[in-house]
Amino acid sequence: MIEIYLFVNPIGRKCLTIERRVIELIDQCDLKIQLRLVPIMNLKTISEFMKRIGGSEKDLHLRKDLSQEIYSAALDVKAAQLQGKKRGRDFLIALQHAVGEENKPYSKKLAIQLFTQIGGDLEMFLEDRRSEFTNEAFLADQQIANEMEITLHPSAVIYNYDGDCDAGVRIEGCDTILHILNTYNTPDLLVAFLKSQSKNTSIKRVPPECHLSLI
Repeated sequence: MIEIYLFVNPIGRKCLTIERRVIELIDQCDLKIQLRLVPIMNLKTISEFMKRIGGSEKDLHLRKDLSQEIYSAALDVKAAQLQGKKRGRDFLIALQHAVGEENKPYSKKLAIQLFTQIGGDLEMFLEDRRSEFTNEAFLADQQIANEMEITLHPSAVIYNYDGDCDAGVRIEGCDTILHILNTYNTPDLLVAFLKSQSKNTSIKRVPPECHLSLI
């Protein structure tokens, strides 16, 4: 079995591109692959996102607004995930599409509209969204990201539990993840890639500022 942790910005367009490609690969493979979508935010990911949208790192007002939006959106995602992985995934993709691709401003009203559109239990969603459990689940995700030394979104950590090595392969950055997905795009190639990384076999890496490594 292969398990993929995909660390994402819940309102990020590039993260949505990666999610769609990962889901497409999973649908095409006959391997047992579990995908765990993890919304994260920290100082480094906020700074990186500000650069990506053309903002200045010195713009404290923008930093505060983005931090609040990403945090609120992440709680929305965690509340949606409590109604099942598929519902959580559908909501995350709908939210990223609306904010990242359609340029709609994030708001709690937008989150409610999108959750209603995907057919979720709105009353349960609103109750979970306010609960301490949801906040604790978000904090647990941030702890996982910290332990795995995740500093960019999107980033992926892939475990191959059929192999002899229990190390995970960390792949950071949108371009690097797309390169891996497009190069190792069959079950045999994907498994061979994971085995090669567990043995520290080098592969082509792009671009130089992004990287993959064992953890």
